[in-house]
Amino acid sequence: MSDQNAVVPAPSKGLHIGLWVVQALLAFAFLGAGSMKLLSPAEELIKNGITFDLSLARFIGASEAAGALGLILPAGLRIAPWLTPLAAALLALVMVLGVGYHVMNGDAAGSGPAAVLGALSLFVAWGRSKAAPIQGR
Repeated sequence: MSDQNAVVPAPSKGLHIGLWVVQALLAFAFLGAGSMKLLSPAEELIKNGITFDLSLARFIGASEAAGALGLILPAGLRIAPWLTPLAAALLALVMVLGVGYHVMNGDAAGSGPAAVLGALSLFVAWGRSKAAPIQGR
């Protein structure tokens, strides 16, 4: 029997629901963190531990906010749903860089949240690309 005729089992409803829950939580976290970096005055960002260039902090904030929208809108609207796993993968990359930043600056404890968000983002990237993809319109 060829691979073309093989029956692929449908993803479980529980996996779809779990992915949506994780997507929503990640979107909430990234939208909050991104908005804070985008909208807070420079003095507040410095007080909160941002030690690098302000324009880089704003760029990271914009990336996180855009990624948060990418986790929800393409899949939810079923328009270009392939953007959802891409957004999740790119957010995971941002979190890997965040872990590296914290470790290099002697703040290993601060790398924990970034590592968790990165791992959850990888789960969504895998889930929405391989295990339970959303079909477009």
